[in-house]
Formats: sequence, C-alpha cells, structure tokens
Amino acid sequence: MSDAVAALARADGLGAPAAGGAELTWAAAERVEVQIAAHPSPAPTALKAWAWAALGDERRAVCIRIVEPAESRALNARFRDKPRATNVLAFPADAPSVLGDLAICAEVVEREAEEHGQELAARFAHMVVHGVLHLRGMDHQDAAEAAQMEAAEARVLAALGFGDPYALP
Repeated sequence: MSDAVAALARADGLGAPAAGGAELTWAAAERVEVQIAAHPSPAPTALKAWAWAALGDERRAVCIRIVEPAESRALNARFRDKPRATNVLAFPADAPSVLGDLAICAEVVEREAEEHGQELAARFAHMVVHGVLHLRGMDHQDAAEAAQMEAAEARVLAALGFGDPYALP
C-alpha cells in the first residue's frame, strides 16, 4: 500500500481527508462503492481506503453500506435468524466481478468504540477490514480460524496506522 493511501485512511476518517490528502487510484475507487444511509460515518474516501487495504490483490468489487439499527436488525434477522442489530454483516456475491456487500451499523460501531475506548475511525476501519476478510473467505468459527483472521486483521490495520484491535486496554 502506498504511503499516500495509508495517510488518507488514517486521516480523521470521520470527515474530509487531511489537507493535501491523496486520492485513491482509479482501480481502488472502481472496486469499492460506498452508500451512507446513517451517521456517524467515516468519509467515503476513508472507507474505500480501508476496504482497498483488505482487498489486497482481489479484483472483484465490494459495496459498503453504512446503515441504521433497523436495517441491520432486519438483515440480521432475515439472513442469520438473529433479530438484533450487529456491527458488520458480510454478504458474499455469486458473481465473477463482485466479491460482495457489507452492511455496517453506525450506531453499533459507535457504541462499541465507546465501550472499548477506541477512536471511532479505528473501530470503523476494523469493521471494514473484518467484513472484507469475511468476503474473502476467512471466518472465526473455531479458535484456529479466529487466530488466523485476527492476525490478518491486525496486519492490515497496522499497515493503515491503526493499533491491534484485539489488544484493547
């Protein structure tokens, strides 16, 4: 990842990019669509940079939608039989050019950031990376899978300038 993209991803993440911030390359921008349906929400450029970092060499597209609790609850109930809002839902696609969709609940992420003493941008970045890794086939159903996925998340987040989300105070 270029230093410019890492700087953009670290930029406050909840508003405009830092002054003089770099633009994402066309390839990254084309692979990540952002839909903001709830707040607080990081800037679309930050969401794209975080997703791009987790996508790595993956060439299929991803859509990130920031949602309200009602939408998260409805999706979670319909697709996971869990009638509650959750931080991130990943929906793999069955298409050659699309990896899948993420639904990230702004209110849940904000609450979790407060509970864990994290910056809101760091928590959002973690949810984007976590969701993209799910779309890429990683999971945490058992201890071995969880350790592998958590290590991958920590590596991507470190490259973006964020701390290890599993080393919370």
